[in-house]
Amino acid sequence: MPEEVPRSQTLSFLIQRFAEAGIRPKTQHGQNFLIDLNLQRLLVRTANLQPNDVVLEVGTGTGSLTAMIAPSVAAVVTVEMDPQLFQLASEELYQLPNVTMIQADALASKNRLNPQVIEAVEQKLAEAPDRVFKLVANLPFNVATPIITNLLTLPRPPKTMTVTIQKEVADRLIAKPSTKDYGSLSVWVQCQCDVEVVRVMPPQVFWPRPKVHSAIVQIVLCEDRRAAIPDLAAFHAFVRAIFIHRRKFLRAELMNVLGKNVPKEKVDEILQELGLTGQERAEQLSVDRLLALCEAARKLGFSAAHGPSELEEE
Repeated sequence: MPEEVPRSQTLSFLIQRFAEAGIRPKTQHGQNFLIDLNLQRLLVRTANLQPNDVVLEVGTGTGSLTAMIAPSVAAVVTVEMDPQLFQLASEELYQLPNVTMIQADALASKNRLNPQVIEAVEQKLAEAPDRVFKLVANLPFNVATPIITNLLTLPRPPKTMTVTIQKEVADRLIAKPSTKDYGSLSVWVQCQCDVEVVRVMPPQVFWPRPKVHSAIVQIVLCEDRRAAIPDLAAFHAFVRAIFIHRRKFLRAELMNVLGKNVPKEKVDEILQELGLTGQERAEQLSVDRLLALCEAARKLGFSAAHGPSELEEE
C-alpha cells in the first residue's frame, strides 16, 4: 500500500486550500477533517484493502482519503454533497481513472440510500466476478448512523465498513443489553456483524475541532448470521418499533407493535413461550431473544410494513 500521504492531509495545506477557494468548513454538515496522518494510515490499514475491492466513500471532502485508497483497489465510488468541496476534490482526483465522483447526498431519505450511489457501486461490482464491496470513510457526523444502518438493508451489503464516527455512535454500536447505549442501532448491527472500536480519537486530530471524541470503527459482516434471520426487513422494522418507547414495559410495547387486531391473550402466550413476563424492557433483551420475539410476532401477522415511519423512528 502506498505510504505517501497527499499534501492535503496536513492542517496547513487545508487552511491554505480553503482560503484560496474562499470557503470555510460547514460544521453543520459534519465537515470535520481528520488531519492526523498516522490515524489516516491506520484507517486505511484497518480496511485491509485488496485489488478486487470496490470502495464506497461517503464524504469525499478534499479527496485526501480517496487518493490514499485508490491505488490499492479496483474502484472507488466517492460521494460529496457540498458542491464547493466537490470542486476541490475534483482538482485533486482527476488523474485517478478508477475513481467515480458523485456530487449528491448519499441519502435519499433518513431510511433510504440514494439510488444513484448504489447503482454506481453495483456497476463497479459487476465488472468482475470476484469483486468485494467495502465502505471506507471519514463519515460526516450527521449521516453516520443512517449510512451504516441503510447499507445493512441492501441485498449485497459491504463486507466491511471501516469508518471514523462520533464516539457516542461507536458506543451504541458495541453496546450490550441493559446498558444506556443499547438500542435499535446496537441490535440491528450486531444481528449481522462483528464490531470493533479500533481507536478513540480526541477532538484535536480534526479540523475544525468537533466538541466530542471520535472513533475508528471496523464493522465486519457475518454472512451466516445474517442469512439465519428469516426476514431481515421485518426484523429491522420490528427492532425500530420495539425501541421507540424504550422505557415502556415489553408487554405494552409489543401490543402497540402488533396492533389492535391481535388479542392481549395472544401477546401473553408468546411472552410465556419465550420465558418472558412482559415486565421486561426491550433494552434488557439480547439480540437472540429479540430475534425470537420477532419471529413470534411474525406468526401473528407482523411484517416490515408495520414498522415505524421515518418521523417516528428512535
